[in-house]
Amino acid sequence: MAAVVNANGSDAGKTDGEQTMLMPPPPTNPMVTPLLTDLYQFTMAYAYWKAGKHQDRAVFDLYFRKNPFGGEYTVFGGLEECIRFLANFKFEENEIAFLRSVMPTCEDGFFQYLQAIDCAKVEVYAIPEGSVVFPKVPLMRIEGPVAVVQLLETPFVNLVNYASLVTTNAARHRFVAGKSRTLLEFGLRRAQGPDGGISASRYCYMGGFDATSNVAAGRLFGIPLRGTHSHAFVSSYMGLDEIVDKALLSHDGLNMCEDFISLVRSWLIKLQRANSLHSTFGETNQSELAAFTSYALAFPNSFLALVDTYDVMKSGLPNFCAVALALSDLGYKAIGIRLDSGDLAYLSIEVRKFFCAIEKEFGVPNFGKMNITASNDLNEETIDALNKQGHEIDNFGIGTYLVTCYAQAALGCVFKLVEINNQPRIKLSEDVTKVSIPCKKRCYRLYGREGYPLVDIMTGNNEPPPKVGERILCRHPFIESKRAYVVPQHVEELLKCYSPGDSDKPRAELPSLREIRERCMHHLEQMRPDHMRILNPTPYKVSVSAKLYDFIHFLWLNEAPVGELQ
Repeated sequence: MAAVVNANGSDAGKTDGEQTMLMPPPPTNPMVTPLLTDLYQFTMAYAYWKAGKHQDRAVFDLYFRKNPFGGEYTVFGGLEECIRFLANFKFEENEIAFLRSVMPTCEDGFFQYLQAIDCAKVEVYAIPEGSVVFPKVPLMRIEGPVAVVQLLETPFVNLVNYASLVTTNAARHRFVAGKSRTLLEFGLRRAQGPDGGISASRYCYMGGFDATSNVAAGRLFGIPLRGTHSHAFVSSYMGLDEIVDKALLSHDGLNMCEDFISLVRSWLIKLQRANSLHSTFGETNQSELAAFTSYALAFPNSFLALVDTYDVMKSGLPNFCAVALALSDLGYKAIGIRLDSGDLAYLSIEVRKFFCAIEKEFGVPNFGKMNITASNDLNEETIDALNKQGHEIDNFGIGTYLVTCYAQAALGCVFKLVEINNQPRIKLSEDVTKVSIPCKKRCYRLYGREGYPLVDIMTGNNEPPPKVGERILCRHPFIESKRAYVVPQHVEELLKCYSPGDSDKPRAELPSLREIRERCMHHLEQMRPDHMRILNPTPYKVSVSAKLYDFIHFLWLNEAPVGELQ
């Protein structure tokens, strides 16, 4: 028996001699059922069944035609959800009843067939999730009875399309922000519905984000959670007299400060009188001070304040610092501030200067290194602009443009038949980008001397694999003049078996989300910098072997109808 998948989506480690098979958990979203598909999948399935073709052995490729966001790479996401769906594929009686109502002319035998089918004979080969991938190269190869695999098309494309798009969007934000910045996903309220929000949190984390504000995603996937308070919390206070419990126990638990408010006030006075701070503030907003004080009393170990409700430099910042210094007297260390409006580059620099001046004036260790978080409709372009201007922002909180993939609505995955009953098939088009690459294929990534990937190459399934140190001709699938010899220093086969069907092939492990995230970061670091840059990136080469090139064009000429001039 092949290795099995446990409830966490990882390899359960069963040996061949053990007979206990644990089913993978169902898809994260309970809406992902066999009915989550297009009607034409069922009409085709019926036509296959009616013609006696439903058991014909078919091979389909799932791939995309163009990288998103004007870039030259994509990150593959959604594989685990596809495998979960596949393993739990089964029609319920009420689903069959509904199909009968919408397909009343179909014979009863077809619905009996549907009720009996599962995906036990379906084989799935895929590039590991979190990998950097490129157009035309199959992300997944699905083999099995044609009617069954046809029913998988729409849900597989649905599960991969947005997942890969938002993972790529997150990876691009990570790239432009740099390794040292913390990226926080704040997109739930702006996402396209509940599942859009849950999926975004998962795949943004996979693509390099550090934490999410989405509590449900934190529970489901173990993603670190981050969050503070909103402007509403600040403006809900009228004054310090609203705070009833003023006491705060010191961090070491040995002393009780009976009046934390007085301690905060004393620090605010010190800040106002400190000449070295070059203070430009007078009387700060006292309702804001009350809100910050109240929040610090509730969360003394993780005090982070939103400082732009009234005025950052004249009120929010000094009020925050007074509370943070009072906490410091009791052994606590405040986290920092969040800026949600204004000139973020300028404000972050001024805030950092103020923090450093306080550290120097009052001798508070590391006060100058307090975290500065920025939000306010940030995206890839604004972060790049901030980097060019210069800033002191440690953390970026990104929502709308990230989770909605505002710059591009869809990736455009397709699911094409490439072989039926061992006979290669091709889809032709006047638009050459829509011509499919026929037959069952193997896919490899060839690496050069410097460790960078040079080219992805597809070969026929029975061709010998490329070998390290041996020169191989790599050809553009459709343009005759585009070709190059490559002598690979390392060869990586891309497609792994994630569902062996009724074969005895070993099943590849489904890693944890954190491991997938690590793979993504590793793959992105492996890429040549010119492929990754924001403006005018160099296209990565995707090729076919010389033998497959010849076969593609032979089949193309054979299948294309010959015109006749009158």
